[in-house]
Amino acid sequence: MVLLASSALDIQLGLPTAGAGVVTATVVLVSEGKGPWTALKNIAWGVLPLVAGLFVLVEALDATGLIGAIVALLHDGLARSARLSAWGAGISVALVSNLINNLPAGLIAGSAAHAAQAPAEVSRAVLIGVDIGPNLSVTGSLATILWLGALRREGHHVGFGTFLKLGIVVMPPALILALGSALLLAPR
Repeated sequence: MVLLASSALDIQLGLPTAGAGVVTATVVLVSEGKGPWTALKNIAWGVLPLVAGLFVLVEALDATGLIGAIVALLHDGLARSARLSAWGAGISVALVSNLINNLPAGLIAGSAAHAAQAPAEVSRAVLIGVDIGPNLSVTGSLATILWLGALRREGHHVGFGTFLKLGIVVMPPALILALGSALLLAPR
């Protein structure tokens, strides 16, 4: 509810997310009669350098002019067709998410779409690509990496190949249907 309200009020989500996480963890720990060390020892601390590295990657790519080049491509595409640009943006972001993870892919695509003053249909397509695209491979999403780590701790192993085989079957149709629905329902 806090995140929905913050979103509706156009408040940056970082602090409300952190606050909601702390409150939720506190309620769970108190209701179970456990101390904070229980939660702290189960945090996947090795993921923090990964997340920090992803933000460094985005800054490095911005410094090389990549975002400027993407903005130029987006401008060119938008001059031809906003709808085709939206399709291209959604599919590109979905695929790139699997190469560099959806966090930096989303940051890069969001920055480029904002800088290009892209229409809402392009922003929607980027969001769909960032959300659905990472389901292709293990490396596509930080959430997937965290869940696979949790599964391994419980004795379950899902390998890259197994995940990819299922991802190839599930992700492309879901992506095409979601993009098609969003673009079909978008006002012209």
